[in-house]
Amino acid sequence: MSKHRPSRDHLDRSVFLGLAWTGAAKWSAQILSWISTVIVARLLSPSDYGIVAIATASLGFIALVNEFGLGSAIVTLRDLQDDQIAQLNTFAVMMGGTALLLVCSAAVPLGVFYQTPELPWVIGVMGVGLFIAGFRSVPNALLEKEMQFKVVALLEGGQAVAVAMTTVALALLGFGYWALVVGNLTGIAANTLGTLLIKPYRFLFPTMKSLSRVLTFSWHMMTSRVAFYLATTADVFIAGRVLGQAAVGAYSFGSTIASLPIDKITSLFARVLPSLYSAAQEDLPGLRRYLLGLTESVALITFPVGFGLAAVADKAIPLLLGNKWNAAIAPLQILACWAAVRSLAALFNPLLYVLGYSRFAMWNGVAALFEFPIAFYIGCQWGATGLAVAWIIAYPFNQLPTFLCSTRAIGLSTSTYVRALYPALSSTFVMILAVWTIKNVLPTDLTTFLRLCLEISGGVTAYTAALWGIHRERTRVIFQFLRAVRRRPTSEPVYSA
Repeated sequence: MSKHRPSRDHLDRSVFLGLAWTGAAKWSAQILSWISTVIVARLLSPSDYGIVAIATASLGFIALVNEFGLGSAIVTLRDLQDDQIAQLNTFAVMMGGTALLLVCSAAVPLGVFYQTPELPWVIGVMGVGLFIAGFRSVPNALLEKEMQFKVVALLEGGQAVAVAMTTVALALLGFGYWALVVGNLTGIAANTLGTLLIKPYRFLFPTMKSLSRVLTFSWHMMTSRVAFYLATTADVFIAGRVLGQAAVGAYSFGSTIASLPIDKITSLFARVLPSLYSAAQEDLPGLRRYLLGLTESVALITFPVGFGLAAVADKAIPLLLGNKWNAAIAPLQILACWAAVRSLAALFNPLLYVLGYSRFAMWNGVAALFEFPIAFYIGCQWGATGLAVAWIIAYPFNQLPTFLCSTRAIGLSTSTYVRALYPALSSTFVMILAVWTIKNVLPTDLTTFLRLCLEISGGVTAYTAALWGIHRERTRVIFQFLRAVRRRPTSEPVYSA
């Protein structure tokens, strides 16, 4: 397989189109999912959802390790030969088959443990989805490596349509919880079939000698993912043992609301970044340019969303959900601000793997497995608010080595990176100041709804005015870049020598 360096113009265009198509697919799928959920929820009972929820949670760990990081390895390691990729294709299917066997062997014991006779059959059928997904793992990674994000987005959109239509149809026919199970399985099968039709790939029997480097990289990535998964989910487990159900419910709800809008934004970049960084891995100035540009862009979106949500939560929560959720306000405010800052970490982890520090990333994940639970346990001594504060202490402490390692590897100074955050930080500060002023000058006899609307509109106006008034030139540069990328001819060659 010959080595080529993608042209910077092509990468710029790929970033724009990748974000555009991924965003369109994700939000369209989300809207369709909400509509179908409303319909299905009226037809099924809570117990139907409960069975599927138990099965999903039981399969969560196996699903996490099933892919083994093979897709990320294919995207990141650009010097893989065709025969190695064919062997990885076989290995991915073997992993899917192994996952299915593990699921089936655990199905009956889990049914006994949860005292749910229907659970083993549900788990077994859902396990088939892991096996089917193994066939698309490598072809899908190749599509991402080639930056065919439009194709990937359309396949995911087709999966969402298949899930919604099948689930609604089976629910209407009275299939109960099987509507959820078969609907999800149909979506996986549809995505896999479409992927194989568009990007078929051959199979070769895998050998350790040929794949040792790839499997080492995959092992590092999988270990890091598993460790972070366990570390970041330890908060609810520890709080459940220390604080009790009421405090955990308030914290968990606040955490979900605080993270939801930020995670939706960062998930768009998570799809594009590995391919982008991999394509530019031999171009250190290009990597610095993309990291700084994406940092500025992400911060301009997530900072006002996170800090703005924290600023109006004291009125929004009681108004929308009732006073019974007031205990969630303080954790939500802390975690919303933190989620905005945490969104920047998503830009560094893929870069670390591309730069060849997969072992470093693995041990950093293992370290989190010890650091986070300790911080969460200490934070719980001050209730749900203390648990939220624990995130602000533990996460930066763990991610600082990742930041320093990545920036040093590409020759980026900390001061230069901080300057990229200045437009978002200063404009967000003006927004918070405007909301605080509105809170204190409005007449006390206004309704909560009207006060909330005035605070939100005032904050949005202040942020937009600050961004355009103080950072007009930076804003103009960003818009010019996006227009230039969008207008580049599609006939431009994908690679330049």
